[in-house]
Amino acid sequence: MKILAKTILTAIAIFPAVAFAHEMEGGGGFISGLSHPVLGFDHLLAMLSVGILSAQMGGKAIWTVPATFVVVMLFGGILGIKEIEIISVELGIAFSVFALGIAITASKKLPVMLAMVFVGFFAVFHGHAHGAEMPYLAEPVFYALGFVVGTAGIHIAGVAIGLLTEKYKQGHQLLRYLGAGIAGIGFHLLVM
Repeated sequence: MKILAKTILTAIAIFPAVAFAHEMEGGGGFISGLSHPVLGFDHLLAMLSVGILSAQMGGKAIWTVPATFVVVMLFGGILGIKEIEIISVELGIAFSVFALGIAITASKKLPVMLAMVFVGFFAVFHGHAHGAEMPYLAEPVFYALGFVVGTAGIHIAGVAIGLLTEKYKQGHQLLRYLGAGIAGIGFHLLVM
């Protein structure tokens, strides 16, 4: 956890001047990429859910599951930037919120590899949306760095929620209620 946190803080410390410069010139650098997963409610819920789910699983899943999401999301982002179409991106994102909420509610320890495939599948849709919605004048590298850092930060927040909640007597039940709420929002997104 300390290594990932230091890496993210280092990236933020190293790149803000460049990111802000690209924001001024092109309107779509690091900050635009960073804000997309944070300001998109469906993205935010899905990414928090990945962190919470990985914390529920424990062990190496705490980092391998979110890391899988980030890596596969980058692949999806490249597809979006290159304008390679994927069928039903928004439906895939909505379904990810629903399915991840159900997974948290079920509170079953999935095999790590299965969880990695599960979140990786949804990461393609989230990444494609990030890439496809990149501002026209954006610097792709800085924009991608922004959405990767934003996503990793949200995953870390989800892991923290999962780990902190588990320390309380009723924490396990609280996470199940939270998962049910997330699944309910996902269901609403699906039927809208």
